[in-house]
Amino acid sequence: MSQGQNTKVNNRHQTSGRWRLGLSLALLTCLFWATLPVALNVSLEVLDPITLTWFRFLAAALFTTALLAWRGQLSGFKGLGSGRWIMLGCAGIGLLGNYVLYLLGLKYTTPGNAQLLIQSAPLLLALGGIIWFREKINGLQMLGFAAIVLGLCVFYFDQHGRASALSYGYGAALIFIGALSWAIYALLQKQLLTRLRSQQIMLIMYVISTLLLSAFASPSQLWGNIDRVHAIALGYCALNTIGAYGAFAEAMEHWDASRVSAVLAITPVLTLATVALMAPIFPQYVNAERLGYLGYIGAFFVVAGSISASLARRVKA
Repeated sequence: MSQGQNTKVNNRHQTSGRWRLGLSLALLTCLFWATLPVALNVSLEVLDPITLTWFRFLAAALFTTALLAWRGQLSGFKGLGSGRWIMLGCAGIGLLGNYVLYLLGLKYTTPGNAQLLIQSAPLLLALGGIIWFREKINGLQMLGFAAIVLGLCVFYFDQHGRASALSYGYGAALIFIGALSWAIYALLQKQLLTRLRSQQIMLIMYVISTLLLSAFASPSQLWGNIDRVHAIALGYCALNTIGAYGAFAEAMEHWDASRVSAVLAITPVLTLATVALMAPIFPQYVNAERLGYLGYIGAFFVVAGSISASLARRVKA
């Protein structure tokens, strides 16, 4: 079997084997997601969570439609069986649930804490990749995942102790459910890659989410009293949706889900770095995160574990 092309083995998606490209795309996804919470927090000052999410999906749907039309790939949905359409529908609902629950949870905690808690999503994705796609992992990868879990736990306790004034437990529950919803979406998306291109899958995700949210969104907020700063933040949120999920979908095409998820685990560390850079420049919009020594220890374990779990030599089947 050639490693350089996608094939079906027991009807499960197989990666292209271009791991360097997969790594680069996973890192790009991290950079997009690390900068997203700041823009979301600013945008939520003028938009409610449902309208903000609806706008992001609408912008992504319009862009992706234009892109696929330009490439002549809009006809790729012909001949899909009912089973795959059901999978597309479930994946779309899973992605939508992640967006809405994450935003609702973000109202009860800080951007850094939210990005930390949402890291249960890539860990659930890694578990799904090992169980469903039968991805092989070695001892060094297992050690890496253990380090990620340990680091996130240490990081959690450091931040939890500093967030007692917030409704931390409620926000944490919402974000965890959103993480589970995202993991289900990601696993379904990877399986759908046996039949569709990544951008074709994402187009259906965006359309489903836009339609489901349209009845609850308030588009009039978009032409209300939005100043330049909020307009820039809103535009970046839309751009982030297109860039992050486009890069993530392509990364899953070329690399194991367990390895992609390990790279995504460094996102909260990058988020804290983003907040640290932005808070002094825009103090009226971005609140500085407080990090204790336990937080730094946790961050170290997360980064070290991510490197170990993602770059360890692959086990030969």
